[in-house]
Amino acid sequence: MKKTLYISDLDGTLLNRSVELSAYTVKTLNAMIAEGLEFTVATARTNTTAGRILADLTLQIPIVLMNGVLIYDVNRKHYIKVNKLLPETVAVVTRTLKAFNVTGFMYELIDGEQMTYYESLDQKPLRDFVEERVVRYNKVFRQTNSFDAISPENITYFSLLAAREQLEPVHDALSKQPGLGMTMYKDVYTPDLWYLEMFSSEASKRNAVTYLRGAYGYERIVGFGDNLNDLPMFEACDVSVAAENANPAVKAAADYICGANDADGVVKWLEENWG
Repeated sequence: MKKTLYISDLDGTLLNRSVELSAYTVKTLNAMIAEGLEFTVATARTNTTAGRILADLTLQIPIVLMNGVLIYDVNRKHYIKVNKLLPETVAVVTRTLKAFNVTGFMYELIDGEQMTYYESLDQKPLRDFVEERVVRYNKVFRQTNSFDAISPENITYFSLLAAREQLEPVHDALSKQPGLGMTMYKDVYTPDLWYLEMFSSEASKRNAVTYLRGAYGYERIVGFGDNLNDLPMFEACDVSVAAENANPAVKAAADYICGANDADGVVKWLEENWG
């Protein structure tokens, strides 16, 4: 049997609508991992939130964070791969955000410690984003008068959350910027809100999956997803599985469709197809 890695997105795929792992998913996955299932996750989330969400799982394989910017060893508790933005790219992004009067969150990683900065929380989606993560995950945010006030040497990520019409001009303006990768997709929890996330062009879920394949000798990779930022991961997988609730484009790209995230679709597919 080929050595196989099973890798799943979190929000909208492995997590239910309460942004949690169901008791059934935790119990079933842990039992399968104990029996030899090699399983991990690839998410847009940081280690602060993903780590708490995944605390009850006995994961043995490094997890992919921030759409492939970071790969984190959950057992040794350190980052094994970090893709930082070039300082000149950070400067272009911050200038562009100012030009379009758009703001969001900027992420910095120094010596394994991450800090998340914001300029303003005047917009409700940004306030809600911070409030949820502070209350649920004790995440720390730091305000700055301007992203330009932070050294660009260790910036890994920008995350914007707004209406699609606000984000598309920023996306279009930066679409040909060397060294910059981007993903834009609809929020799975709030209607009419979209994410625009920016990071090194060397980082993606696709590249992260390719790294895990080479580093750990996987001959076959099966990926689960639901949103547009999962399409690059599907490209790196031998088999792709979309949740029933997935974006139509993701379902069209998938080899198989599993049950919805609120119906433990990923683990039920694994029960039927692993082993």
